[in-house]
Amino acid sequence: MSGRFSMDETVLTKFSDYPDDVTSKLLNLRSLILSVASELELGCVEETFKWGELSFNVKFGSPIRIDWKLKSPSNYYIFFNCQTKLIDTFRELYGDILEFEGNRAIVLNLSEPIPEQAVKHCIKLGLTYQKIKDLPLLGA
Repeated sequence: MSGRFSMDETVLTKFSDYPDDVTSKLLNLRSLILSVASELELGCVEETFKWGELSFNVKFGSPIRIDWKLKSPSNYYIFFNCQTKLIDTFRELYGDILEFEGNRAIVLNLSEPIPEQAVKHCIKLGLTYQKIKDLPLLGA
């Protein structure tokens, strides 16, 4: 995968804290995020650990975070800034195939395959948000 990213060392240790099935799902999400950033040639992806969650940020995007929560062990999440139009747009585009938590997260089930095309499109919109935030449906 071409493209650059910078990883906070605490990110590496975070993966060892998850159950094995969760680790594989979150590593897949991480790969999707880095792949989309690379395909879009967005420059350096800052990969950090914020609010107890793995966070990815690019220069003209909105931060994307991923995590699994013990309080809902069958799900894992992709979090977006709740003060953006991202989740409202995703709900409009993919409300029939994705589940959401309020205006902040896409909820994915550990036992189901990821709806990859929809999730990749949501990631793309998040990573380019600052450039598209004024377009109807974020230009989708």
